[in-house]
Amino acid sequence: MQRWKQYGGLLGLFAAFLAAGYWGFTSTGGALPWAKRSAKALQRGVQDGGGALVDFGRGIVVAGPIRKGGLLLEFGGIVLLLAVIGIGLYVYVDRYGGFEDGERPAR
Repeated sequence: MQRWKQYGGLLGLFAAFLAAGYWGFTSTGGALPWAKRSAKALQRGVQDGGGALVDFGRGIVVAGPIRKGGLLLEFGGIVLLLAVIGIGLYVYVDRYGGFEDGERPAR
């Protein structure tokens, strides 16, 4: 295939996806509904919130919607899963990562 056909096809595909994205953006009202929703959420958070961001006297500080929504078990599970993955990656890299002097070991 010739280079101009490849670039022309890529440019045509890009234009089609750009047009589809623009159509979807304008048909849903654009960014205005999301901006209004985001502003309301921020204002509600400012009104409901307050106090120190980290207060060790209260224990683990969890965001209000997680705490009030009864999602502490799920949140704890996600935190535990990420901690296990992080420790696992650390052990993996420590055990199998890096080569000394930039050479691969003989097997």
